[in-house]
Amino acid sequence: MIQPTYLQLTEALAEIWFEWRRQKLPLYLFLLLSLNLAIAPAVQAGTGDTFSRGQAYALGGLGLVTVALSVYLFTVMFQPEKF
Repeated sequence: MIQPTYLQLTEALAEIWFEWRRQKLPLYLFLLLSLNLAIAPAVQAGTGDTFSRGQAYALGGLGLVTVALSVYLFTVMFQPEKF
């Protein structure tokens, strides 16, 4: 098996860093999933353990997606020239 050289590894990391700075969707998805880690236990505690852990995560994710979509649609309505 051929081992990657230091130069190849550096170039690959630079390309990943450049793509991350250019594309915001993966960053936003990561932030939403991280926020869901904080919201899901609160949802599960608020329902009195009637929901399973998976259902609590799904409900928290659905709530986050709903809020994100609402913010996006209000932004599009009030600033249409950006889109």
